[in-house]
Amino acid sequence: MSIWGKLSGAAAGLLAGGPLGALLGAITGHVLIDRSQASDPDHPGIAFTIAVIALAAKMAKADGTVTNDEVEAFRRIFRVPPHEEANVRRIFNFARQDTAGYETYARLIANLFRGRPAILEDVLDGLFEIATADGVLHPGELSFLERVADIFGFTPDAFARIRAAHLGPEAADPYAVLGVAREASDEEIKRTYRLLVRENHPDRLIARGVPEEFIALANEKLAAINGAYEVIRRTRQVL
Repeated sequence: MSIWGKLSGAAAGLLAGGPLGALLGAITGHVLIDRSQASDPDHPGIAFTIAVIALAAKMAKADGTVTNDEVEAFRRIFRVPPHEEANVRRIFNFARQDTAGYETYARLIANLFRGRPAILEDVLDGLFEIATADGVLHPGELSFLERVADIFGFTPDAFARIRAAHLGPEAADPYAVLGVAREASDEEIKRTYRLLVRENHPDRLIARGVPEEFIALANEKLAAINGAYEVIRRTRQVL
């Protein structure tokens, strides 16, 4: 399943005649339809697709400048099909002008997948990839990510775990990558590690309706989880 199934020239055309408020109003009109489809993994919907594109563009702008690295990260993550490139570019370029309205897009996505935090985490993973594409996590980008995570319903501890997973076990506390305390027992660490591996297995992701574009990100995250566990295992020498 891909997020591109419903995006069309009509969706991109929402941008042609008005300001950002018109776009927000237009895609809000799709929310009731998309919410009924959110339980169907084959229908992410126009509202979700446009909101993700716009939120990604505003993430790229959060440090004040949209770099080529960030644009390329977006293309790599979402693998835009050739027949949709013009539509996606129009939405992305319109939204990247500033960060205004990003909270509204985040709320739209949160409402569409209320009760499905795993998919919301996948979206946040994509935003992290864009934020760190230039090799630096700018304070403005971090604030943006923290606010989106809050809107998505993630606790500060959960956000710390997600953030650590994107820094990698060499640059971050491996305990933070797994989301466990340093004083956690060996059994608790094993249990948490196995749960994270199970939750990020490609088959599990597909079953829960994760768009194809997020599978590669999940595999990268799984590599960070495995790396963190290996660091802890070597340190403790008992796991």
